[in-house]
Amino acid sequence: MHALIVIGHHDTDSLTHALAQQVAEGLRAAGHTSEFADLAREGFDPRFSLADHAVHRRLGPPPADVLAEQARIERADTLVLVYPIYWWSLPALLKGWVERVFSNGWAFYQAADGSTTKRLHGLTAHLIGVAGADAGTFERHGYGEAMRVQIEHGIFDYCGAQVLSSTLLDDSEGQDPARHLRAARTLGEGLFTREERREPASVE
Repeated sequence: MHALIVIGHHDTDSLTHALAQQVAEGLRAAGHTSEFADLAREGFDPRFSLADHAVHRRLGPPPADVLAEQARIERADTLVLVYPIYWWSLPALLKGWVERVFSNGWAFYQAADGSTTKRLHGLTAHLIGVAGADAGTFERHGYGEAMRVQIEHGIFDYCGAQVLSSTLLDDSEGQDPARHLRAARTLGEGLFTREERREPASVE
């Protein structure tokens, strides 16, 4: 099976990139394939433009770069997002990718009467967030739940997709990164076992 690994970090030497590589290594060890969507390196423009607004209003076709990203998602059996947590959310690069690629008419359909039809039934996703804060900070302030509502429900469920795992790799600046790299490798190795079972996993 095949996974599209979307990397939401500008620095190719970052822990985020190393984690994405470990997910890919785990997939390879389990007999699966993967493809990187390295948004910064590929020069993806996250800015929501007038052309994107026209798509949303169903007044124009999607730009070529958006069509290319949608095609990559359609070729994959699952989606893996690997990203640093900035201000308790997705980084702007990845958020802009979502805003442009998960467009009206493709990810969902908004009718003239305001009703919405989910169009990504069958799409599954795995989230790997890299945090500077520790797990206790997330728990005390409710950040984990806020992110779950914002990302899992507000983005994926809105379009009919299912998030099967959401992994928080906390205290990334104060701990030996080896434990996070091992966790990413393990996740990659078992990714499609979870896919076959379609068993959502809670934040780890």
